[in-house]
Amino acid sequence: MKKTYDIVVIGSGVAGKAAASGLASTQRKVAVIENDLWGGTCPNRGCDPKKVLVSAVEAQTMAAQMKGKGVTDTPPVHWPDLMAFKKTFTDPVPEQSKESLKSAGADVYTGTAAFIDETSLQINDDVLEAERFIIATGAHPFILDIRGNEHFLTSDDFLSLADMPETITFIGAGYIAFEFAAIASAAGAKVHVIQHNSTPLKEYDQVFVKEIMDQLESKGVTFHLDTNVTEISTKADGYLLSGDNDFSLRTDLVFGTTGRVPSVDKLNLEKAGVDYDKMGIIVNDYLQTSNQAVYAIGDVLSKKQPKLTPVSSLEASYIVSQFTGKNDAPLVYPTIPSIVFTSPKLAQIGVTAEEAEADDTYECSEIDATSWFSYARKNEPVSKAKVITEKGSGQLVGATCLNSEADELINYFSILINKKVKTEELSDIVFAYPTIASDLSYFYS
Repeated sequence: MKKTYDIVVIGSGVAGKAAASGLASTQRKVAVIENDLWGGTCPNRGCDPKKVLVSAVEAQTMAAQMKGKGVTDTPPVHWPDLMAFKKTFTDPVPEQSKESLKSAGADVYTGTAAFIDETSLQINDDVLEAERFIIATGAHPFILDIRGNEHFLTSDDFLSLADMPETITFIGAGYIAFEFAAIASAAGAKVHVIQHNSTPLKEYDQVFVKEIMDQLESKGVTFHLDTNVTEISTKADGYLLSGDNDFSLRTDLVFGTTGRVPSVDKLNLEKAGVDYDKMGIIVNDYLQTSNQAVYAIGDVLSKKQPKLTPVSSLEASYIVSQFTGKNDAPLVYPTIPSIVFTSPKLAQIGVTAEEAEADDTYECSEIDATSWFSYARKNEPVSKAKVITEKGSGQLVGATCLNSEADELINYFSILINKKVKTEELSDIVFAYPTIASDLSYFYS
């Protein structure tokens, strides 16, 4: 059956759901297509359930740090109970997301969309025509092309594990591996992380990355750098990983954590005249593709900005304002923070220390805050930061921080950078004390 809409949105994740809901509420005729879980990756098997699991790591870590200082025991993590708690957050998401879209006035379709031509697509037995299309299909785990790669589990599987095995291995040392390594180790597993080169978490300050590795190693995580795995084979007691230079490792489960790739392969983009590359769909400053009727938002984009949930939300908000005539200016991204929810946490924003070293207009300050009250009161083993300022003005332009509060601290730095708060202006603000915020002026005064 042929149906006509003002706008068809492909994907119901953070980006697609926000765009569709916003546009449907303006009386436009909107359809939303989803081929997996309504609500997308983040609330179903991404950042939200991961953060629930991280809460157990935080509780255990805090108890361990305070052992002998008023706390007597470090509690174990009971994985089945933790997963049951996680499911209270994730189980309602698909139905709630779908009903939310319907309540906003959108028509919903479950299935895989494929373009027929530049102005229409096929979904099940229906052909949908529209004035505009928004592609928000996100990304999915990348699987290494090695022998036995059918044995790889992914991040989706980790977040649904019924039981934690005795030994677990992650191939690829990006943020997913570091976060899951901290979680699995806290839950009692012997953890291995394998990286083909010597630069894990390559987007982050390697001095701080080494510090995280030291902390995780003290908790039983083993890192194998410059190690190239070439085959996964089954054994009676699990799996055997084999690689160059006679590398061999037995493990109960093996996860591919070598990143994510844009979900474009089933869309028939060529028939729609939409250009893309290995990083995703190519758009202009208005999020418009090579087909003027097709736009793209979220993790499916080919972009230099981090592929993060709040970035997707920003793009969705921009699309709604553009389509409703409230904004005809190009999208301007703010300086965006990113976080690795490992133990301790690592966060950064803006100009890095490496970039500052190559540009004499910047100044880099390294701060060891381990003895500061905010961290010493919790007996944290390490708290460090690197702060980048402009010479002359002293304006904050970048920061990297490593401690248990990095996820909160980096947001304060984000405000200071994006709102261009001067040092003297910061000193005029009275923060509640003693808090992480009340420490801010000491970082770049």
